[in-house]
This record gives sequence, C-alpha cells and structure tokens, in this order.
Amino acid sequence: MSVDAAELNEKLHRKDIRDRWFLSAPALILIGVASVGPLLIVLLYSFLAPGNYGDVKWAFSTDGWFNVFFSRDIFDDTVSLADAHFTIFWRSIRLALATTVLCLIFGFPTAYFIATRPPQNRSIWLFLITIPFWTNMLIRAFAIQEVIRGEGLINTLLIKLGIIQAPIQMLFTDFAILLGMTYVHLPLMVLPLYASLEKLDFRLIEAAYDLYASRFNVLMKVIVPLVKPGIIAGSILVFIPALSSYVIPRVLGGGKNLMIGNLIELQFGQGRNWPLGAALSVTLVVIVLFAMLYYVRNAGKSGGSAHG
Repeated sequence: MSVDAAELNEKLHRKDIRDRWFLSAPALILIGVASVGPLLIVLLYSFLAPGNYGDVKWAFSTDGWFNVFFSRDIFDDTVSLADAHFTIFWRSIRLALATTVLCLIFGFPTAYFIATRPPQNRSIWLFLITIPFWTNMLIRAFAIQEVIRGEGLINTLLIKLGIIQAPIQMLFTDFAILLGMTYVHLPLMVLPLYASLEKLDFRLIEAAYDLYASRFNVLMKVIVPLVKPGIIAGSILVFIPALSSYVIPRVLGGGKNLMIGNLIELQFGQGRNWPLGAALSVTLVVIVLFAMLYYVRNAGKSGGSAHG
C-alpha cells in the first residue's frame, strides 16, 4: 500500500511539473522570440562579412570581432590596438559608474526624506519623482541643453551676477553627458531605495542612538546594511541604461564625446559595417552581464555575512 502511495505521489508530482511547464510556455516562447532571438541574430551577424552597402555577406568571417580590439593600417596592413574603441569603452564605463554614484548620492537622501514623511503625504512626493517619466528623454535632453549652453540659464545668471566674464563651455563635454544622465536616471535610483527604506524598522535607528552611536555610524552600520538590496537594485537600474545610453551623449556630447551606443549606431549607419556593429553590441551585452554578476555576487556575500 505504501509503494502504491509513493507511485501515486510521484505521478502527481510529474503531472504538476508538466502543468507548470505548460502554463509557463507562452511566457517562455515570448521571451525566446522577443529577447533571445534578436540577440542570437546579432551574434550570428558578428561572424559574417560586411556587405558593400550595409547588410552582411553570408560568409563566415571574424573581421568584426578583430576590428573591435584591433585596427589594421590601410597602407601597410600593420596591426595595432583599436585605441579609439578602448577610449569610447572606458568613457562609457567611467560615465556610467559616475552616474550611478551621483544618483546614489542624490537619491538616497531623497528616498529617505520621502520614507520619513507621514504616510498620507508620501504618494505626493513619489508622484513628483515620477513626473519626468511622462516626458520623452529627447525633450529632457534638450531641456538640459538649454540650461548649460553658452547663452543658457546658468551662464546668463553667472554673467549677470558678475561671477564670470565669458560663458563657460559646458555643452558638448563629458560633464554635460554626466549631468544629463544623472538627471534622467535619478528616479530609477530613488524608487528602489524608497521601497527598501519604507520597510525599514526605524526603532533600530532609535536603539542605535540610545547606544550613543554617531549619525555616521548609524548610517553606515544600521541603515545602509538594511537597505543594501535597494541600493543594489537602484545601481543596476541606473548603470545598465547609462552604459548603453545613446540619446544623451548624442545631444549633450556632440559628435566628439561618443559612448558605446553612439559607436554601435555609427557602424550600422554611416560606417555600414554591420558585423562590427553586431560585435560591439555583443561586447556591450557581455559587459552588462559581468556588471550584473558582480552586483549579484556582492549582494549574496553581504547578505550572507549580515545574516551570520
């Protein structure tokens, strides 16, 4: 009788697994077609030869990947490192990291302020935070451009106050890109931080003050460890779109301050070298995956140590 019961339980378990797979099939198919499928096509294109006027030739070639890291002289065929590509990659990573740090610096106090408001007022502050999402990113980029250009708000105000005599060149610089990306991505940091801070037991903070802990110690040893999941989630949400940003560098950086997204667009557009553009795209995906793995591993270690 016990053997029959075990077999029946095993059959029910298998049926439950089949039902779960069957119910998950539409979502898995959608993910495969809409996400994994295009990525596989881009990966395939990166191993093909470039066409004469764009597109690709269906012949296996590793020139796309070779040109990501190396460049060949058109006169004597000497090979050297693709310094321009490395410069653009480094600028992209540097600006994305700086954007993440600035969003955390400005977003943490903002989220803490909202989380400490009366419950009936928090929705109003969250509403104000989400208002920029109602406007197209291109319009927001042009708004920043009007603020920092030579005859913009900041330079005009500084000149009228007598602080400067001539306009400061802020537009078409890395500073302009950093300012624009921080402004655009700041809500993506505030919302996850607020979600973590809202669940924070503020009695722990009061207990830390009762034990004569300084404000800095309360922040670093009580608040930050407890809201670390929100910090990690916000950092991922900011870093990934900042790294692959296209509109902000195009509008605020001009043609000389390119990031990875602009370089990829140039290869598919004016460069008409689709395999190189595809190889650069896959390289960007790899960088993003490594960044996410780094964040997740650190989150697991910190969570494990905190629990222990």
